[in-house]
Amino acid sequence: MENRTAPAGTTPPSNTTLGAVDRYFKITERGSNYSREIRGGLATFFAMSYIVVLNPLILSGADGSGQVLGLGRVAAATALVAGIMTILMGAWGKHPFAMATALGVNAFCAITVATNPELSWQSMMGLVLLAGVTMFVLVLTGFRTAVFNAVPASLKTAIVVGIGMFISLIGFVNSGFVRRLPDAAGTTVPVGLGHGGELTGWPTLVFIVGLLATIALMVRKVKGAILIGIVIATVLANILEAVFKIGPSFNADGTPNPEGWSLVVPQLQGWSLPDLSLIGNVDVFGAFGQIGVTAAALLAFVILLSVFFDAMGTIVGLSNEAGTVDKDGNIPNVDRVLMVDALGAVAGGGSGISSNQVFVESGAGIGEGARTGLASIVTGVLFLLAMFLTPLINLVPFEAVAPALVTVGFLMISQVTRIDWNDVGIAIPAFLTFVMMPFTYSIANGIGAGFIAYVFIRAVQGRAKEVHPLMWVVAAAFVLFFGIGVIENALQV
Repeated sequence: MENRTAPAGTTPPSNTTLGAVDRYFKITERGSNYSREIRGGLATFFAMSYIVVLNPLILSGADGSGQVLGLGRVAAATALVAGIMTILMGAWGKHPFAMATALGVNAFCAITVATNPELSWQSMMGLVLLAGVTMFVLVLTGFRTAVFNAVPASLKTAIVVGIGMFISLIGFVNSGFVRRLPDAAGTTVPVGLGHGGELTGWPTLVFIVGLLATIALMVRKVKGAILIGIVIATVLANILEAVFKIGPSFNADGTPNPEGWSLVVPQLQGWSLPDLSLIGNVDVFGAFGQIGVTAAALLAFVILLSVFFDAMGTIVGLSNEAGTVDKDGNIPNVDRVLMVDALGAVAGGGSGISSNQVFVESGAGIGEGARTGLASIVTGVLFLLAMFLTPLINLVPFEAVAPALVTVGFLMISQVTRIDWNDVGIAIPAFLTFVMMPFTYSIANGIGAGFIAYVFIRAVQGRAKEVHPLMWVVAAAFVLFFGIGVIENALQV
């Protein structure tokens, strides 16, 4: 991996314009250069471009009235909001963090609409918008930043490690190397190797070739190793699809095709102008009338906690990986980063596509050497172009970007040595934090388990005074978060 500190004697570019850009983004100061930032922006885009395809599929269900958001409309709005928010993050937050629709929240929205016939899509997105506004207020009051700073250093490291494990699992699952076992298997093991315990199918081969190529390039310290690995895997995927007509993981009649591509079939598709009619199509307070004040408030609370801590964990992890955290554990411009992230929830809800937040796949760009907001601007511009160039996005399947997630996961997990394993009061919470993330497929769940364990163990040790007051508040909030089902049953909502 490339050095994170500026080489001795490095000076900004002599060109006046380039020099001003360098000083604004602190490119040289953070040990980067223009080529690294551009490569990083490209790598991040390719690693997360799948969201333009996946988000419409997740939000494709009908509400109780039979209304659907529409695949084309969701895809266009997803790309637009991701582009605008990522550019804002880069230009104002000045970090290599890209934003797009949060996978956990959009799935929660889809499930909630499917199980509440009275709830419309517009009202559900209204709750997302309200959660975003609430989070924005928490940033303005300094509460969110204070919570950020109240987390012990070892727990922050555990969050980094957990995210590394999480994105590695995402990479293995997306590639078909690891698969969920069907309930009919009659086993307590939730996942297994390949299909039926065997690695089968051309898509999995694409992943393996891409992973080996990326590892080889990294070992040889080739610049752009992750991006080159994505390109190699993408070229191979398109050749294999053209020759063997592999197709998607589910056939047109709904039958499974275990040897098919997990989501994106690498091929060029037809072109059409983007439909942005979802923008502003939201009912802010409609849910309170449709399902009741208590039920709507509980849903908004769950969304708020998920967005709040998913983003916090991701920002901590990516900042540590980028080496932008100072000696006191502080992240430069963290207030701006958190504010843009909060605006992402507002923009996502207001556009009918669910909350937008910092994407963990930004680690792919950081792995390429990106250290500043310039990389995010590159990624954001590509998302804006994606509204018009969706056929090109469909050239890159999940299996081609999965190796990037696995290799970046390795880089993040390597920080596990920074945890104080001699202090059981921090070691056990750290352990729970990083194992719960991949095991529950949620960053917020891992953070919640770690926070609750931390305050509990410190209290048992008689060291409760060492716990920051805000950690008690957050731990209590997570107790409510994990017990939301019991609360709903008790209140019959």
